[in-house]
Amino acid sequence: MLYRFQIDFSDIDRGVYETLDLRVAQHPSETGPYLLSRVLAHALSLQEGLEFSPMGLGDPEAPALRALGVHGVTDLWIEIGNPSARKLHKATKSANRVVVYTYKNPEVLVQEMRDEKVHRADDVEIYAFDPKFLGELEKHLEKNNRWTLLHQQGHLDLQTRDNSLSTDLRRLSTKAEGK
Repeated sequence: MLYRFQIDFSDIDRGVYETLDLRVAQHPSETGPYLLSRVLAHALSLQEGLEFSPMGLGDPEAPALRALGVHGVTDLWIEIGNPSARKLHKATKSANRVVVYTYKNPEVLVQEMRDEKVHRADDVEIYAFDPKFLGELEKHLEKNNRWTLLHQQGHLDLQTRDNSLSTDLRRLSTKAEGK
């Protein structure tokens, strides 16, 4: 299914104010929370050249989103959910910046990254969406979506056509306690 998202986006902390017009195809195996996390990740990591990976879920080795820089180097590699430590190891070796937006249990991801040898693991940015927030947002998902999204100090306020939702976006670290 193809969805359209028109998003008036304000990221107060980064000074980003944009109107996004995204068309996002949902793969048959893709869940609602995964789709919504991809859309929110696009807005929250907005930068020049950011795109949904051309192969999408069809290529398990590709990032969910990416931004290519000079000479085709990957500036930004974004994963959704709880990718394997092996995939994150590959990502940190090939991209300048790696970000994960998860709607699953983030502690599982953090622990796996601590247990496995992930290159530049401490540089990986991990953000966790509240699954209840995504579940509520999924109830308001339409073929054509018109949203207003405000991000400030780790807090999200989202207005759909008929509902207001709010949540905190948790940032996690792979650094072991006390280090």
